[in-house]
Amino acid sequence: MASDVSAGMTPALKGHLAMLCFSGLVAGSFALGSMAAQHIAPAALNAPRFLLAAVILGTGAMLGRGIPRTTWSAPWRYLLLGGAMGLYFVMMFEGLKTAAPVSAAAVFTLTPIMAGIAGYLLLRQITTPRMAVALGVGAMGALWVIFRADVSALMAFEVGRGEAIYFFGCAAHAIYTPLVRRLNRGERPVVFSFGTMLGAALLVTAAGWGDLRATDWSSLPAIVWITIVYTAVFATAITFVCLQYASLNLPSAKVMAYTYLTPTWVTLWQTALGHPLPQPVVLMGVGLTVVALVLLLKDESAAIT
Repeated sequence: MASDVSAGMTPALKGHLAMLCFSGLVAGSFALGSMAAQHIAPAALNAPRFLLAAVILGTGAMLGRGIPRTTWSAPWRYLLLGGAMGLYFVMMFEGLKTAAPVSAAAVFTLTPIMAGIAGYLLLRQITTPRMAVALGVGAMGALWVIFRADVSALMAFEVGRGEAIYFFGCAAHAIYTPLVRRLNRGERPVVFSFGTMLGAALLVTAAGWGDLRATDWSSLPAIVWITIVYTAVFATAITFVCLQYASLNLPSAKVMAYTYLTPTWVTLWQTALGHPLPQPVVLMGVGLTVVALVLLLKDESAAIT
């Protein structure tokens, strides 16, 4: 029955569902990562998660239809893509050393707009008026949730060193999305994701070798290991396949627009972990992000080129 339903879906709709899954799983990494970041260096945390994710994806690809030799015809593609995603994650944790989580989350909402610009420059993807309205509505909704309906907190936002560092990481994330479509040569999402993970693992390991050697792995608390496993399996391996698939079937701005749902998912994660629900006025922002996604689900054939 599930296969029949899936067969009746268009690639674009499957892309939207993939990004819905992506946003929910990524939100979990924020909840766990905030507890683990104080115990381990960013590169030391991300190097093993990328390596484990590469092993998982590579095994999955081999158990499926295998990895064609043509996959490695241009290995520089995976270094470029892996470098962009590795840079994002390392700079996210580096930025969070000095930036308040609420400020970093505000910076994250700029990613869809940057993705739209990158999509136009690299692929000549056009952001239609409806998409522009949707991106604006989603941004307002996300900021409303992030700042918990506190206008004074929003107006007091100041960009510091940590926010600036994370901004460049978000720019790398935004560029990654159109690069997937630009550099993919017909590889299946799981195969292409494996190459990207391998590239990220190699580059992050090389860049963070000093941190890896300096880390006392035997004394790390359980939350660090839980975070590494979760981020590798759910927030990396699975989400990368989702992102790869969506990037091949949706415009870059639509793909990254799902980042607007992250604050909402984080709220749900926090509630599941025992924190109280936000006030009803805050939930207005959740409604705005839903409105934005409804607009994005409408067919924009002129933009998918």
